[in-house]
Amino acid sequence: MNRARVLWERVPAPVVDIVLVAVAALDVWPSLWDDTRPGVAPATFGCAALAFRRRFPLCVFLLTLPIALTQPIALAPLVALFTLAERSRNRPLLAGCVALAAVAGSIPWPLASFAEVGRTMTLIDFVYSLATAAAPVLFGQLLQAHRDLARRLTEIEEAREHERALHAQAVLARERAQLAREMHDVVSHQVSLIAVQAGAMQVAAKDPNAKEAARTIRSLGVTTLDELRTMVTLLRASGGQATELTPQPTLADLHKLVESSGTHAQLKGELPPTVGTPAQRALYRTVQEALTNVRKHAPGANARVELWQDGDNVGVTVANTPPTRPSLSLPGSQHGLVGLRERADILHGTLEAGPTTEGGYRVRLRIPLSAD
Repeated sequence: MNRARVLWERVPAPVVDIVLVAVAALDVWPSLWDDTRPGVAPATFGCAALAFRRRFPLCVFLLTLPIALTQPIALAPLVALFTLAERSRNRPLLAGCVALAAVAGSIPWPLASFAEVGRTMTLIDFVYSLATAAAPVLFGQLLQAHRDLARRLTEIEEAREHERALHAQAVLARERAQLAREMHDVVSHQVSLIAVQAGAMQVAAKDPNAKEAARTIRSLGVTTLDELRTMVTLLRASGGQATELTPQPTLADLHKLVESSGTHAQLKGELPPTVGTPAQRALYRTVQEALTNVRKHAPGANARVELWQDGDNVGVTVANTPPTRPSLSLPGSQHGLVGLRERADILHGTLEAGPTTEGGYRVRLRIPLSAD
């Protein structure tokens, strides 16, 4: 079944449309032997209009309605209904089109024959026509829901992969921090003692060889402490790959973050170079968390990241438009904004987050310019 579906998707759309036009023409041909009948021209236009069903589905459906007047069950209106249902999310419009097709299919043609058919038979024809018209609409909506679900499943899998990567980075950061503490608290303490004792020996020793050895030991101890401090600084850095030790992100990394966020986002504004490192890190993490939430909870939305300065305060505002596609609940810890508020409190700043009047969401961080 999957193989047949793949083969069907490889057929060019114009070829499918041409085949449908030909089949629809063959479908109405038996009822149009008499070319003087008034249904020839509408039927011709209706069948030909199927070639444009993908671009103008509603107009094509209206053009195929006259075919339903002259033929009890016509292929062209059903194909037009299916295309409209596959591409439209307007349920009232679809219901109205189904009713319109049912009325067109149940009215006796020519109208003078209404008295011969009778109300009862007309009502029965209307019920059958209604069921026939509803079938392609239901199938089109089912296909539309299937596509939406497949797209959402892909997004969920991408979100889970992203969260797994973040979790792995968090575990690696904790291990680095623990190792850095051990090195700082134990190794550096011992090396410091060695350097101090070597300095004392250098002062107290009378033998030139012993004095030179003590000086060498002290020099090596000081050099080792400097290298150890550098290693501790690198180990305390977060992010990056498992085989890398990269520094903490700064404002210079925001452009790369916005471009790789997986959303339609724009970065506006600049901040002075005097912004402290902790403040830059807080601004970066706020943008990172906000764009992650846009991707998870507002699929298809546009986001705007704006850096700004207000007197002695700097900040960032991340606002997104309403989602353009249905949103499904995605797995998450629900602690992202809590962590951002704690980070803002540490820097004596504020974080505001909430929905906008247009149906989107906005996150706004304000921190002092001199935050350390």
